[in-house]
Amino acid sequence: MGEGLPIQRADVFHAINRLRKLKMNKRALEVMEWVIREKPYRPKELDYSYLLEFTTKLHGVSQGEILFTRVPSEFQNDLLYNNLVMACLDKGKISLSLAYMKKMRELGQPISPLVFNRLIILHSSPGRRKTIPKILFQMKADKVLPHVSTYNILLKMEADQHSIDGLVKVFGEMKRANVEPNEITYCILATAHAVARLYAVCEVYVEAIEKSKTGNNWSTLDVLLILYGYLGKEKELERIFVAVKELPHIKYKSYLLAIEAFGRLGKVDRAEELWIEMKSNRILKSPEQYNSIISVYCRHGLIDKATELFNEMKRNEIKPNAITFRHLALGFLKAEMVGKALKTLNMGMDQITSTTVKKSTPWLEATLLMVESFADRGDLENAKKLFAELKEAGYSKYTFVYNALLKAYVKAKVYDPDLLKEMILGGARPDSETYSLFKLSEQFQV
Repeated sequence: MGEGLPIQRADVFHAINRLRKLKMNKRALEVMEWVIREKPYRPKELDYSYLLEFTTKLHGVSQGEILFTRVPSEFQNDLLYNNLVMACLDKGKISLSLAYMKKMRELGQPISPLVFNRLIILHSSPGRRKTIPKILFQMKADKVLPHVSTYNILLKMEADQHSIDGLVKVFGEMKRANVEPNEITYCILATAHAVARLYAVCEVYVEAIEKSKTGNNWSTLDVLLILYGYLGKEKELERIFVAVKELPHIKYKSYLLAIEAFGRLGKVDRAEELWIEMKSNRILKSPEQYNSIISVYCRHGLIDKATELFNEMKRNEIKPNAITFRHLALGFLKAEMVGKALKTLNMGMDQITSTTVKKSTPWLEATLLMVESFADRGDLENAKKLFAELKEAGYSKYTFVYNALLKAYVKAKVYDPDLLKEMILGGARPDSETYSLFKLSEQFQV
């Protein structure tokens, strides 16, 4: 405009999309109000749709409803209705959104699969998940074909619940519906199998990611950094990190993932190189940045290096969080400093920790490594205490997690006749190692 050039619809479209990504809703609304007021081109349904979206985000659903009635009737179509429903869902007004969906059916307006996606996400908590089959049934009744994103949401829910059986079931339904998986689908499948230590299956899905990835998508590259760390493929890990560094802007999160991946491979020197590189390019402000390299040191028992960084954090006035203390506790255990490990573990438990953190893979894996360390020492009491956390997060559905607890029973020379039944009822499948450990513990029957 400053150069006297005409404003095209595409200019506004790109500007709005960028403002949305930056969460600059107020600025986006100002742009759309200007478009409607000044009319640099004839506004259409997409323009009114944007206006409705940002009005609702800033001023609430009631203002969005008023605006909807003022939009010229020719543009009160399915796009605007779907946006109004989405706006209601964004504000958590489920009953109101269902009422508008009912009105859309009466008017013969098609409902977008994105609306059903949002409904599924809103009902994804354990207490509300039983509603999801009803949402999917309604989707079918409305003749709305599930989008690939719908299945990705359902797959991610199963992965978060550590349910490989559920994951496989949803993926089977996806194939029967002839919905083509995309790179996000394969990322979810590969990561879930990696966390479950099913590396052969994971590798198949990693190959699918490599074939399906479109351009240099930074989020897919980040997932590949994680996966090649799990698979122990140093050459491929280096290749992906080179691709990440060729992007116009490298996010510090990519550095953290690469540091942790090389640490998982046992390449501590390489992890240190990346840490120094990141440190020289950025001002370190968050505990997550320190946690990445601390986790590497602690995994390998290099507690002196880890505590040195911990002290550096304090000097730089960066407050350690619960996962910092958990990694350090593991490091002390690996270094045979059990007293300090227990003290550090208790310090971490005094921190406020969100459910999201407690269910995150770094937290769960660090906790499992501690269970294994306590098991090796025959410290059943502390092993059981930490196992309870893993059970609460659903991580105990994996057989190897229960096997770690069984080792603690064997080392402590304790027999629990109900443990095998408890394991099966908890969703874990006993394997040959399970039965061998249980057989060993039987000799300690009183």
